[in-house]
Amino acid sequence: MKSLTQVLIALFCVVLPATIYAQRDDSKYLAGAVPEVNGKVVFSKEFSIPGMTKDEIYQRVQNWMQDRLASNNNAESRIVYSKAEDGLIVGVGKEWIVFSSSALSLDRTEINYQLSVTSEAEKCTLKVEKIRFAYREGKEKYTAEEWITDQYALNKSKTKLVLGLAKWRRKTVDYVDNLCLSMADALSKTPNKEVAPKQNIEEKKNEKSVAASGTMVITPKKEVDVTTPVAVSTDNTIKIQIKDVAQKGALKNMPEEKNIAPSTQTVVSGAKAGYKLVEPGNLSADAIRMGTGKLVIVIGKDAFNMSMMTANAGGSLGKSSGKSVVYTFLSPDQAYESIEKAENYTVRFYPNDSNEPSVILECKKMPTPAPMEGQPRMYAGEILKAWVK
Repeated sequence: MKSLTQVLIALFCVVLPATIYAQRDDSKYLAGAVPEVNGKVVFSKEFSIPGMTKDEIYQRVQNWMQDRLASNNNAESRIVYSKAEDGLIVGVGKEWIVFSSSALSLDRTEINYQLSVTSEAEKCTLKVEKIRFAYREGKEKYTAEEWITDQYALNKSKTKLVLGLAKWRRKTVDYVDNLCLSMADALSKTPNKEVAPKQNIEEKKNEKSVAASGTMVITPKKEVDVTTPVAVSTDNTIKIQIKDVAQKGALKNMPEEKNIAPSTQTVVSGAKAGYKLVEPGNLSADAIRMGTGKLVIVIGKDAFNMSMMTANAGGSLGKSSGKSVVYTFLSPDQAYESIEKAENYTVRFYPNDSNEPSVILECKKMPTPAPMEGQPRMYAGEILKAWVK
């Protein structure tokens, strides 16, 4: 009996990891996730920032790159070249990528890379290249070209990752995505707001990585105080007035979502009267401008179970994988359980001193990275329907 138990345990230990691996969704990391230019691995991400000058973009990028590389806590991570006239900033980075960590073992590699940003009026391009790995405290050294490209890290049909190289490709793509999201956050914030140095990305289902998803459109945002918004439900028949909730001290900066009780609702007909339905792709880039209003997220269509929260850290319109999206950012102290569970939600933009939203967006939640502790939590919603006044 003891021998049989040992055999069963051994089989379990062999089968379980294989089962977990088989269930993993690696679509984000397959063909095209690691781009090559003339045989060299070069990740490139273009950002569009309507209305922002070349000088302002350059200054924001310079501040971001300096802070981001300094967060690596080593003298080798730094800006090595900058020329304002050309809008060019070049830096080198050296940091640890952790594959797995436990009380008994630590599996990690050192990653070295060059990143450069070229700024122009209303746009800039980030490139990450010359990637090298130093594994087992430098005893094993590899380049990205010989380790994580489609040729070596994918099977012949390019439908699966090669088991031994899978972790390297996943973690490198995620690392570059972190850089892209961190820079996007810096470009969209006001200059006096602290830039998040880096984020952690969860491995979630996603068609493409951030770096491979095309141009990201950014609208600068500011932090605003929440006053008394009115939310319009997506069923076209109910308007919710939440002024009564504010009397309980729950609305100022809204650190958590609040369920709207039946006593706070006012039923009116034609809730979307005065709004025009537009194609999501035809939305103006400045339809949502933080500093001129606030974003309210509405979850649920049933007035008895509806919850609402304000995106305290702001938001903006953009593009991801060719889709029109709205990005919303929750401050670190806000409860997020409701939106984590939701598949669909509505985003309202309320101009300052207005109780009616100027933009109403019905959204489908898209995969997003998990935030670093103490940093804003980002959500991306594919815009399914859009109404504007």
